[in-house]
Amino acid sequence: MERKVGTVSRGIRCPIIREGDDLAKVVVDSVLDAAKSEGFELRDRDVISITESIVARSQGNYASVEAIASDVKAKLGGETIGVILPILSRNRFAICLRGIAMGAKKVVLMLSYPSDEVGNQLVSLDALDEAGVNPYSDVLTLEKYRELFGENAHEFTGVDYVAYYADLIKEAGSEVEIIFANQAKTILNYADHILTCDIHTRARTKRILKAAGAKVVCGLDDILTSSVNGSGYNSKYGLLGSNKSTEDTIKLFPRECQDLVEDIQQIILDKTGKHIEVMVYGDGAFKDPQGKIWELADPCVSPAFTKGLVGTPNELKLKYLADNDFKDLTGEELRDAIASSIKEKDDNLVGNMASQGTTPRQLTDLIGSLCDLTSGSGDKGTPVVLVQGYFDNYAN
Repeated sequence: MERKVGTVSRGIRCPIIREGDDLAKVVVDSVLDAAKSEGFELRDRDVISITESIVARSQGNYASVEAIASDVKAKLGGETIGVILPILSRNRFAICLRGIAMGAKKVVLMLSYPSDEVGNQLVSLDALDEAGVNPYSDVLTLEKYRELFGENAHEFTGVDYVAYYADLIKEAGSEVEIIFANQAKTILNYADHILTCDIHTRARTKRILKAAGAKVVCGLDDILTSSVNGSGYNSKYGLLGSNKSTEDTIKLFPRECQDLVEDIQQIILDKTGKHIEVMVYGDGAFKDPQGKIWELADPCVSPAFTKGLVGTPNELKLKYLADNDFKDLTGEELRDAIASSIKEKDDNLVGNMASQGTTPRQLTDLIGSLCDLTSGSGDKGTPVVLVQGYFDNYAN
C-alpha cells in the first residue's frame, strides 16, 4: 500500500533531568515508551534529537557569576574593559554581564544599533532616518541617544535594555559608560582590553581589534574555557550558548556530547534493530518576521550528531518537474515519471535547474530548527523530539 504520510515530528515527554542522570537511558526509554503508548514503530533513519539544555543539566555544566568574574579579571586585567556588541537578553547575557562587571573596575559598554546581532531592536530604522543618524559611521553617547530617541522598551519583554544593563553593571560594583556604535575598533578610543560579545561574527571582530592595536582581545568563547574553582566550562565555546539558571548562575552550552549521541544510536540498534540518527540541538536557525529576531543565539544549532546527519539535502523540485519536464503528463503517468526522476537523480544536484528552490542548508540546521519549533522553550515538557520520514521522498 502506498504510504500517505511523509515527515512527522513528535515531541517526546521525559522526566525532569538532574545532574548525574543517565541521559542515554532516559532518552531511549522515553522514546520506546512513547512508541508503545502511541502505537508507532521506529524505522531506519529516524532522527532522535535532544535539546542541549538537558544535556548540560545532566553534565552539571553550571557556573556562578563569581567564576565568570575571576576568569574575566585574570584574562582582561580587572581594570577598564571594553565590552562590545552583546545581544539584548535577560536570559542569554544579563547574568554573564553581571559576572563580567564584577571582574572590572569600569565597563565601557558598546551596543550595536539600531538592533543587536540577532535582531533585538533598540530603535527603529525609521527613527534613525528622522534623526539623520547614520548607524554605520555615527557614534552616540548615552546622553545623545536619550536626547534623540528617549527610552525604548523592547517590543516583547517591555525592558529598556540600555537602562537594565547599566544598572546591572553598577550593582556589580563597577563604573559604567555606554556608547552606541557598529564599528568594532571604535571601542579602542575608550579601552584597550576588549571583550567582544558577538556570536557569529566573533572571529572577524577579534581580527579587526587586534589589527587596530588592542592590547588584549577576548571573546565570550574565551571565558570559562576551563574550570574555575570547580565551575562548569566549555573548552570550545566558553560562555557562548549559555542561559540564565538563577540570578547568580548560568547553565553553559553542553560539552563533549559526541559519545552521548553515539551511545543512544547503539542502544536503539541493540534494542530494536533499527539504525537511527541522533543529534543534540539548541536554537533553531530561523527568523521571526514579526519581531525581526533571528533565533540563533547559540554558537551553532547542533554541537554533536551522528555521521548520517552530515551534509545537505539533495532534492529535486517537484513543481519544477511537473511544470517543465513533464508538463504534458497527468495522473499516474505524471506520478510515475516524477518518481522515476527521483530514483535516478544524481548524487550531487548542485547547479541542476531541477533542484532550484530546494534548501541548500546543513541537515543539522534544518532538523534542529524543526525540533526547536516542536519542543518550544516553555512548559511542553518534550525535550526530546523524534523525527520520522525526514529522508523519505515521493518515490518511497
